[in-house]
Amino acid sequence: MAKFKYKFNPTTLNFEKISLSVRDYLVVALRYLLAGGVIGGIGVVLYASFFKDPETARLDREIKYLRNQLEDLNNEIDTLEVLAVDLQDKDDNVYRSIFGADPYPEHLRRGGVGGSDRYKNLKGYESSDGIIETKKRIGRLQRMLVAQSKSYREVFDLASAQKEMLQSIPAIQPVSNKDLRRIASGFGMRIHPIYKLSKMHTGLDFTADIGTEIYATGDGVIEAVDSKLSGYGHHVIIQHGYGYETLYAHMSKVTVRTGEKVKRGQVIGYVGNTGTSTGPHLHYEVIKNGVKVDPAFYFYNDITPEQYEDLLQRAANANQSFD
Repeated sequence: MAKFKYKFNPTTLNFEKISLSVRDYLVVALRYLLAGGVIGGIGVVLYASFFKDPETARLDREIKYLRNQLEDLNNEIDTLEVLAVDLQDKDDNVYRSIFGADPYPEHLRRGGVGGSDRYKNLKGYESSDGIIETKKRIGRLQRMLVAQSKSYREVFDLASAQKEMLQSIPAIQPVSNKDLRRIASGFGMRIHPIYKLSKMHTGLDFTADIGTEIYATGDGVIEAVDSKLSGYGHHVIIQHGYGYETLYAHMSKVTVRTGEKVKRGQVIGYVGNTGTSTGPHLHYEVIKNGVKVDPAFYFYNDITPEQYEDLLQRAANANQSFD
């Protein structure tokens, strides 16, 4: 830097030599430093913008990747939520309604999350809000699926019970249906064969040869095996559950014992002529919730609709019972 500088004097119209002081030197140096700092800062910014160091570039790629993954995860949760709602709708309006069950309680489907802030450790970061919201959605979906699993378990139990009930309800004829003409007397007021009085006949009479097989009409447990000289004679009572019992009377031989479990179609004895009976036949009764009902209404499992109509006609036309 020169030790002197020249300054124009407007009075003399000449350039006059001026000596520089230390202060002048400091001012000039400061100006150079300031300019250099500004230019250097701009350079650093430009370099950082266009020329990142490898570690920064790697972290930027990682952040972008994680954001894309978070977005994809939320899209998948959207799909799963739609499927979960569809399962709930079918469960409440189809599966549970088939078995007469009420919809699964909504408060159990939603579930509850107690305790303090479960997402406290996720706060304080730039991506905290997005991650916390995703975690909440996953939690809701998990609770929905747990509730759905419990509901399906109930539906499965209902289906199992329904299957057991359908097997237990009396639904076949107690003797072979090869010859429906065997029905001699139906349910209702009939002339008693001995007393010749009109009397309520509480079952159906099937005429058959002595020794003809008699079948349990539904799954159940043998409630009673009894023998009498009058009345029902040798007879069996089966407890089917669900409010149903059946009675088989005037048997020649019983092949089951009290407390034994039996299946629909299992032979429990043979047609006879014991007790108050005027000829070989089976007297069959169905009891529902303690009330004797028409057994003809329970033969829907092993005969055609045409045969069923014929059966009802024959049962209704019989005027005199066999017992």
